[in-house]
Amino acid sequence: MEEVSGQSLVPVLVDGDDIVLDSPRVLEWLERRAPEPPLYAREPSRRAEVQVFVDWFNHVWKQPPNLIAAEEDKPEPDPARIADLGARMRAALDLFESLLDGREYLYGEFGIADVTAFPFLKYAVFGVQDGDDDRFHEILVEHQPLGTGYPRLRAWAARVDGRPRS
Repeated sequence: MEEVSGQSLVPVLVDGDDIVLDSPRVLEWLERRAPEPPLYAREPSRRAEVQVFVDWFNHVWKQPPNLIAAEEDKPEPDPARIADLGARMRAALDLFESLLDGREYLYGEFGIADVTAFPFLKYAVFGVQDGDDDRFHEILVEHQPLGTGYPRLRAWAARVDGRPRS
C-alpha cells in the first residue's frame, strides 16, 4: 500500500492510474460512480448541511483521538493534554445524541454523515472486538464512555451496523 500511495494510512483506492487517498475522497469517488442509492442528498441545501458535518467530523472531531495517540507515543506523554483531548471527545457525544433526536440517522435519511461517523463511533457503542489490538480503537472506547446514557446513539449504531456492507 505504501508503495502505491506513499502513505501507511487506509483507505487507498486504486482505479487504473488514479490513486484516491482519504476516506472522504474515496466516498466521493464511489458516489460519482455508483450514485444509487445516494449517500449525499440531492437537494443543494441538504447536501451543503451534510458536507458541513462531514468536514467538521474529518477536520475537527477526528483530531482529538489522533492527537491522543500521538501524545501516547511520546517518551513522556502529558496526562493533562490527554485528559483535555478526551474531554473534547466526550463532549461531542452530546452533539451526536442531539442530532439523532427524532431521527433514525444523523441527518434524517441514511447517508454520508452516517458512513463517515460510524467507523469511529461504533467503538463507543460496541467496544473493541476480541483480537483487535489497535490502540487507536482502544482510545475511541476509553474516551467515549457511554455509561448508561446515549440511547439514541446506541440505537443509531445498531441500525447502521445492521445495514448491508460490501
